[in-house]
Amino acid sequence: MSGFIAGGPVASTPLDNDGFWPNIDAGAVTTVLRLDGSVPVVRLEQAVLNAMLSLNRELRALKARYRAEGFTTLAQVPAEQVGGESEWLLLYRRAVYCAAGAELCERYRSYDSTGEGHNRADVLAPTVDEYRRDYRYAVRDLLGNGHATVELI
Repeated sequence: MSGFIAGGPVASTPLDNDGFWPNIDAGAVTTVLRLDGSVPVVRLEQAVLNAMLSLNRELRALKARYRAEGFTTLAQVPAEQVGGESEWLLLYRRAVYCAAGAELCERYRSYDSTGEGHNRADVLAPTVDEYRRDYRYAVRDLLGNGHATVELI
């Protein structure tokens, strides 16, 4: 058995969205989530596509509202600019990255069936929860909702 550990950057791989929502660069996802070369490109792309599908489905009513207002892309919707970019685009990408990150972390056990691999997966469990929380926050921000749901009993 060798001591080789896969590494290095993943080439930029643009994944086309539906035309309204922005395309996602799978290479950027690896950088933002600090993934190494142990995640195959095909698995990464599938996680990102799944995240895009889920998010697009969840934001279907928002897209319909924006289209009814005459906007053909999310980039056209008036928004605050942060770092020279629309806050809506930043939030959309954040949601996709977090959803893809949660899916990849949940499947980490399948990379290594040794005891050490399972222990490392156990340590990653809070990261999955954090990715899911950040996904929910980004979605709620896109929808204009607060981060907390409070109900009086």
